[in-house]
This record gives sequence, structure tokens and C-alpha cells, in this order.
Amino acid sequence: MRLGTFVVLLSIVPSFQLSAQTDARLVEALRLAQNGQVDSGRSVIRRLLTALPATDSVYPQALLAGAKIAPDAATVATNLNRIVLEYGSSPWADDALLLLTQLYFAQRDAAQTIQAAERLRRDYPDSPLRYRADFPAARAYFELKNEGRGCELIQESLAGANAAGEVEFTNQVNFYASRCAGVVTAPPPPVDSAAPAAPKTFAVQVLAVKSAVQVDEMLTRLKVMGFDARVVRDTSGFFKVRVGRYNTREEAQQTQQRLRSRLGGQPFVVEEP
Repeated sequence: MRLGTFVVLLSIVPSFQLSAQTDARLVEALRLAQNGQVDSGRSVIRRLLTALPATDSVYPQALLAGAKIAPDAATVATNLNRIVLEYGSSPWADDALLLLTQLYFAQRDAAQTIQAAERLRRDYPDSPLRYRADFPAARAYFELKNEGRGCELIQESLAGANAAGEVEFTNQVNFYASRCAGVVTAPPPPVDSAAPAAPKTFAVQVLAVKSAVQVDEMLTRLKVMGFDARVVRDTSGFFKVRVGRYNTREEAQQTQQRLRSRLGGQPFVVEEP
């Protein structure tokens, strides 16, 4: 299935739901495409991807911009999958998974739709984009006759849409929510009061900002220093850069001291479920 340009898919996913491009060259490339000069915009992005080393923090952002104005679905999928697989700790990974979910749904590939959406839910549980991916995933589950899981995701998508105040999207989800009346979804696992609590893990937070550029720069610095860094994106829009997953607070505190001496600033230990 050919989609022409990725504008077809972006009409399903409003651009305000995605992280905005921050590099001036990419902003200009997308502006050209939006003004009808699609080939010129693509040329800008191709030259940039050729010139940049793959380790540059702008690289995954350029892949995303290229996907937005790609000439065919295969190129869209290639760019987005590269972001997910090669730049999973970048702030663009959950955007890529949402767009993959929408792409596969547009291609009527229920299995791939579900796989992309469930990966977004699993790998980026704090992503504010989850409820958007839940909707096509729910419809894909309906196609596969899994009404229970479909209705679970419909309800989560509806809650997210209501919280975001998206009236039009809420109405779309509500249309499908009506089919869930009387459908029994999987109950939560029983709570065993005698069972020990799930073990917690600890990490060290070094940054919390809304600028993707600052996040990319920090991730690059930490990677060069040999630290295992990742990004947690919360519902308020902050990108939180954290290092490690440790079983004890003491292990995290040791990394905290190393970060303080090598990086400076005020890194602190956080507890994660």
C-alpha cells in the first residue's frame, strides 16, 4: 500500500500530539514540504542524514522528520523502526511508535498495529502518547475478535482523551466504546496480603526539562562517559534523564557520587516501581 506522502498518516495523528522538531534545518525542511515543495524538503533531510554521524543527537530527529514527508509507506516504516531500535532512549522513540501504530492500522495490519502499540505501552509507560496508540490498537483487537483486550484499551484511550480535553477524538473513541457495554474485561489480579511487595528499583535522575535539545545533549554526554542513560517522559511534558536501574539505594548512591564528580550538577536518587 502506498500512502503518497506521510501527510496522509499525519492527518490521523494531529501534529500537536508529537514532539516538535527543534533543529532549525529540520523545521525549514518541513516548512518547505508543507508549502508544497515536498521534494526540496526531502532533499534537505537526505543531505542532513548523509552529513551527520549516526551518533549525533539530531540524527533520530532527522529520521522522524524524514518519515513525516516520506514518499511511500516502506520509507516511513524504515525511518520509524530505526528510531525505535537504534535510538530507543531518545525523546523521539515514543513518537515513532505512535506513528508506526497509525501506519500499520492504515495498512490494515492488525498484528503489527498491536505490536507497536503494546511496545509503546511497555517501554514508555509514562508517555503522554499512550492513549492515542490505544485507540487503533483497540480496533485491531476487535478485528481479531479479542473484545476483552480491545475494550480495556478503548477505556484507557477514552480516559486519556477526556483528560486531554480533545472533544473530537473523544467522540471517535466513544463511538467504539459503545460496543463494550456488557463485555467482561480481564479482572485485575487478586491481591494477596501475605505476598511480599514487588521489589523496587532505584535510578539517578540528572535532568528534567521540556527541551528535547537539552535531553539529546545530555544523553550524548552520558553515553560518552559510559553511563547507561534513558529518558522518562511524564504527562506534564517533562523529559527526565535517568541513569541505571539498581536493586538497592546504596548502588544508586554510588552512581550518584560518580555523576556528581564527573558531570557536576545535583543528580539525585529516585525510587521506581
